[in-house]
Amino acid sequence: MSEKLRRLIRNVPDFPKPGIVFRDITPLLAHAEGLALAARKMADPFRRQMVDLVVGAESRGFIFGALAARELHCGFVPVRKPGKLPAQTVTEKYQLEYGADQLQMHADALKPGQKVLLVDDLLATGGTMQACCRLVEKLGGHIVGISFLIELAFLHGRDKLIEYPVRALISYDTE
Repeated sequence: MSEKLRRLIRNVPDFPKPGIVFRDITPLLAHAEGLALAARKMADPFRRQMVDLVVGAESRGFIFGALAARELHCGFVPVRKPGKLPAQTVTEKYQLEYGADQLQMHADALKPGQKVLLVDDLLATGGTMQACCRLVEKLGGHIVGISFLIELAFLHGRDKLIEYPVRALISYDTE
């Protein structure tokens, strides 16, 4: 299964800079069967958790998060960059390699005690997902797990998420 999906991911060498191999998911997104398989397999480990909401970070987390929510018959909550959500928000700052960034979620997006699955396309350094977890917990959500399409294991992002069950369909151990 992961090999079938891996074949739908294009490797783009030297993007965005020399020495980096970019894992391009657009061929997978364009492949109906591959996209359906990815959504199903990202949701499968959490089907018995009675998930209330799936939370996904801008932007590709919207794609896989909404598909996982459909698979799990639950709602979807977007996490966005500042200034994109129209109602009252909660904000979480997080560190990037060179600087800082922020993420926001509507303050009424979830109720305390709701079971939440977080979904994104890629686990790299883990900073974005760690900030998403803090947002969910600020609102009293119970994180049942985190699901990724791809993990860049050599960046050790999973280390920032050790308190949660983390699943990735495809793992790359080297650049």
